[in-house]
Amino acid sequence: MSRDIQVTIDCADPGRLAEFWSAVLGYQVQSPPPGFDSWDAALDALGVAPDRRNDASGIVDPDGDGPRMFFQRVPEAKVVKNRLHLDVRAAPGLVGAERMAALEAECARLLELGAARIARHEPAPPLQGGHIVMADPEGNEFCLD
Repeated sequence: MSRDIQVTIDCADPGRLAEFWSAVLGYQVQSPPPGFDSWDAALDALGVAPDRRNDASGIVDPDGDGPRMFFQRVPEAKVVKNRLHLDVRAAPGLVGAERMAALEAECARLLELGAARIARHEPAPPLQGGHIVMADPEGNEFCLD
């Protein structure tokens, strides 16, 4: 039996990371519950204090294919390398120089969104197609692959 998954990321600023990852993945911030025209209206009705409204944020694939991503505020800062990271498929089907050019173009776009570039790994056939290691605005590593 297969199961759906949700990717949960601990962070300091859930709203900011939700916006960042929405732009990276082509996702959208999850709509408020039925009967509410905004998250503020829903959170008002639920009695959530204004200073707690950035405690969590979720994003979803508008096509319904990819997993939901959930960002939750935690008090501690990130201090070590991720043990699990996302690979963003930015050059499917491309090889060699064409692949690396596509990865560089996506890297440039993500830098404008607040990502940081960590390292570029050149293709090393037959097992390595080449990739770029990056970090999101809170330092969580991910790869452009």
